[in-house]
Amino acid sequence: MRARVGKPDMKVLGVNAIFHDPAAALVIDGRTVAAAEEERFSRRKHGKRPVPFSAWEVPELSAAWCLREAGLRPEDLDAVAYSFDPALCGDLAALGVDDPADAMRVDYARRAPQFLAAALPGLDPQQVRFVPHHVAHAASAGLATGGDGAVLVLDGRGETASHLAGVYRDGQLTALAAQQLPHSLGLLYENLTRHLGFLHSSDEYKVMALASYGRPRFLAELRELIYATGDGGFRVEQIDWPALAKARASDAELTADHADLASSVQARLEEVQLELAHWLFAAAGGPTMLTMAGGVALNCVANARIAAEGPFARVWVQPAAGDAGTALGAALHVAGTAGAVEPMRGADLGRGWSDEELEAELRRAALPYSRPADIAAEAAQVLARGGIVAWFQGRSEYGPRALGHRSLLGHPGERRMTARMNDVKGREQFRPIAPMVRAERFADVFEGQYPSPYMLFVHRVKPAWADRIPAVVHVDGTARVQTVHPDSEPLVARMLAEFEARTGLPVVVNTSLNTAGRPMVDTPREAMELFGSAPVDLLALGPFAVHRATAFAEDGAR
Repeated sequence: MRARVGKPDMKVLGVNAIFHDPAAALVIDGRTVAAAEEERFSRRKHGKRPVPFSAWEVPELSAAWCLREAGLRPEDLDAVAYSFDPALCGDLAALGVDDPADAMRVDYARRAPQFLAAALPGLDPQQVRFVPHHVAHAASAGLATGGDGAVLVLDGRGETASHLAGVYRDGQLTALAAQQLPHSLGLLYENLTRHLGFLHSSDEYKVMALASYGRPRFLAELRELIYATGDGGFRVEQIDWPALAKARASDAELTADHADLASSVQARLEEVQLELAHWLFAAAGGPTMLTMAGGVALNCVANARIAAEGPFARVWVQPAAGDAGTALGAALHVAGTAGAVEPMRGADLGRGWSDEELEAELRRAALPYSRPADIAAEAAQVLARGGIVAWFQGRSEYGPRALGHRSLLGHPGERRMTARMNDVKGREQFRPIAPMVRAERFADVFEGQYPSPYMLFVHRVKPAWADRIPAVVHVDGTARVQTVHPDSEPLVARMLAEFEARTGLPVVVNTSLNTAGRPMVDTPREAMELFGSAPVDLLALGPFAVHRATAFAEDGAR
């Protein structure tokens, strides 16, 4: 096997555009310097809907920002990596997939070089390279962690498959199994999401939350229809959903049958994923690490079970595991053909602002503000009093999780905080809110996968702490934890330490800085708009503090 030495002398822009969550990422000389979803710029949730006639749209805003961030022009790029290869596509109908407009999607993919050249004037269309969709997913996990270990990709679909199992050795991917369509665990969960009255390719996380309220009483039937095949693949047979639970309209009440169906599918998904993980461990020769990507890898309940019951010593999940992450994966894959690429250092790869720029925005908005000696202590003081803090710090996160850069923070000891947060965000009340915890205190409060810096696993809350932090304990006794280490997140770690000094609790509520149906806040102006329209007590904008009591005197009394 060819040994890779040195770093690639390449500037590679990665692009995801074909299905949903369009995004762009930039890798220069093997190092990831920028990555962001198009939704953060366009303010369209998920960027676009995953329909064939939207496949022509490319992430021109995020791509242009990536180039500006690095001081590059389109003509400076050595390659543009597009995370879908139309040459691999065939007749979906022959595979049993009913998508008569897919030919339009494939045709638009073939024309991607021209669409990209139009969006980025100066780009040579010949620089565009097609990367197979699941290879891009695999690279976003396997290469992002150093290029050695097993990789498992599960999503709705790529060109003709829905899954890839493989192993990276010295940065080179060997595919060991791939499941052809129509069998797809991602499409299974999408179909369940649609049947339960939620928006598919968007609201699957709501189904995961709902599952905790039900009993898996349909599990026996589903085991006959959804099963691993023993060769690294699986089957998903036709499911008569109405025979299990009546279809729900989007505005109708959720019933126990709906929760039980969600619970049953969730349980079967976990079982099949565990079988796939065990097969991969053996087929790959027993590597220490499993890396995961694809939309199914955003299922933190299944991830936790794989970590707890699977054969791997360590499990790592790409924080942008959905299709947005294929922009980074495609760029890493192309860069990796020229030499070793650097591991991903963190998810804070999006836009950021200097203190001077933040202060200029506050002055433009005519908001009264202060610059306290320590914004972490200022926020901790408000949180300790039961206030809600809009926390806008550093560069924004790549992926769907708020990780202490664009977050809404709250007191975990207040039982009503869950309802308050869901009201602020306009969310369903069955939705849980998550905790962030100081890394050195994790083992005192939680059990399960450690470290968990990207909030992609659920953890059992230790009994002694369940009544102390009730706001973040889900109905099943778990919490989706983010561990915060002072080396990687010094400001957030200091805020947590200040909060613990005041309350005795090393945990703070952390949910995304947005309201229902809108992308996460990405700019100072958007942060101020949310602060002005929602019952938030403090806006911590970089080192600056804006208190509701002074900014909006009539709303000052709590």
